[in-house]
Amino acid sequence: MPETANGIAGAWLAQFDEALRNNNTEAALELFEDESYWRDFVSFTWNLKTLEGKAEIKRMLDATLPNVRPSNWRLAEDATGDAANTEAWLDFETAQARGHAHLRLRNGKCWTLLTTMQELKGFEEKKGPNREQGVAHHISKGRKSWLELKEEQEAKLGYEEQPNTVIIGGGQGGIGLGARLRRLGVSTIIVEKNERPGDSWRNRYKSLHLHDPVWYDHLPYMKFPDDWPVFAAKDKIGNWLEHYTRIMELNYWSKTECNNARWDEERGEWEVSVVRDGEPVTLRPKQLVFALGVSGYPNVPVFDGAESFLGQQYHSSKHPGGGDWTGKKAVVIGSNNSAHDICADLWEHGADVTMVQRSSTHIARSESLMDLALGDLYSEKALANGVTTEKADLLFASLPYRILPEAQIPVYQQMAERDAEFYSQLEAAGFDLDFGVDGSGLFLKYLRRGSGYYIDVGASQLIIDGRVKLANGQVSKITGNAVVMDNGTELEADVIIYATGYGSMNGWLADLVSPEVADAVGKCWGFGSDTPKDPGPWEGELRNMWKPTNVPNLWIHGGNLHQSRHYSNYLALQLKARAEGLPTPVYEIQPSHHTR
Repeated sequence: MPETANGIAGAWLAQFDEALRNNNTEAALELFEDESYWRDFVSFTWNLKTLEGKAEIKRMLDATLPNVRPSNWRLAEDATGDAANTEAWLDFETAQARGHAHLRLRNGKCWTLLTTMQELKGFEEKKGPNREQGVAHHISKGRKSWLELKEEQEAKLGYEEQPNTVIIGGGQGGIGLGARLRRLGVSTIIVEKNERPGDSWRNRYKSLHLHDPVWYDHLPYMKFPDDWPVFAAKDKIGNWLEHYTRIMELNYWSKTECNNARWDEERGEWEVSVVRDGEPVTLRPKQLVFALGVSGYPNVPVFDGAESFLGQQYHSSKHPGGGDWTGKKAVVIGSNNSAHDICADLWEHGADVTMVQRSSTHIARSESLMDLALGDLYSEKALANGVTTEKADLLFASLPYRILPEAQIPVYQQMAERDAEFYSQLEAAGFDLDFGVDGSGLFLKYLRRGSGYYIDVGASQLIIDGRVKLANGQVSKITGNAVVMDNGTELEADVIIYATGYGSMNGWLADLVSPEVADAVGKCWGFGSDTPKDPGPWEGELRNMWKPTNVPNLWIHGGNLHQSRHYSNYLALQLKARAEGLPTPVYEIQPSHHTR
């Protein structure tokens, strides 16, 4: 009788548990394939770290086992698969925490293992059966209402009492992380220069919608209603963020701008100078988090003659959308998501639009992306199959970046076949297409460089039809009324929009802290794939994201809605542990590479 998946996974777990309890790393390594990967989120390493191969796994275990003391490994649910390929969800414990894991076995040996910290022992969220009472059922004179206590605490925080953590940036990332920290009891202030939560979405061009589907975009703890559209409008998202901030009772300082921050060595805390609604305030947190999006300052290329241009010129981040562009000639420099959206917006409002494509771009039709790339994880079909948002996040994370391309390449091969006519029409219109340097498509481009792609929601058809014109090549110069290409073609323009992307997140640190601190942190994003805009050396995890940096007590949080939701959990646990004075020995903090 063939052995069951539960039997195979259970036998492996029993041996693994015994080996780790006995600090027998040699016995543990016998359970791994030679080509194996262990990705750990905080539970063993107090880091986000991928160990590749037995030698790296052994080095990590030798360094961490005495402190981590893992135990009680068990199946969280029935395993799946057969003797050749077995998958299992696991629960486990360490000396300080409870964890959840995902395991892939091939012929009984581990190929991939993802271990994640889920809660700290003794510092669990007060939820479910552990929720607070909310009221004392006795009557006394002078007792204060919930609202009075809330307003009193808000009035003190940042003035009479200092927060443990300050988050610079109150967009989706800062809000989600703030919600997690509040649930963990970490005193936090979120600093945001805009007037209202959600303004970072409201202030974008008016036609903007999410390009990612609703199942991919939930915030922590509170999912969007099940009648929300698949692709929500930017103002709808802005309103949700505003109400979420209130419902989650976050200490959110809007109309507040950070001028500078410095580490006070003597006091062991940050000194953060902000201006709140016109009044200067000095905050003194122990931990400082920069949550300023997925990138840094706008990249605006410098072209000869730009200062002589007589019309409007601005970066895509400043494009308001709408208006009457009838009879105006617009040139949009760039060919990725924002460029396509803005070209469509300008065409829709009467402009004569030309897109300048300076390098090849990956295009994925939204319908195909949802079906082929996301459907098994984030969709109604996935939910019907028992794949919750939380499970989908972990499945997505269970494939280390080293082997993620080989899993993605077949998806995009299938997409190329399904949409062959669409791609043929685009190429016939002169559009320069790619599927990534290795054919791995959109998600790898996003992780490696955060650019180089467009999720087609209609603008590609404008290019195919010639309604949006296309110019390929490099810009030679700008004159008073035109963009001149390197082949001599002159593109007449009343407005030039630079859809030319953004710099690294550590660019913010140079201005708000110091250039030295920015360079000590190094480049943020990318993982050293040695592909365009993601130079080596190989690092295996996104640089500096959601984990300790080379500047103590300084953290970077960002990413899309999916990443902000998932990884905020691990960052919040790291901050909570430090707030409680728990030992947090970080295993192999990444070296700094590639300064600003």
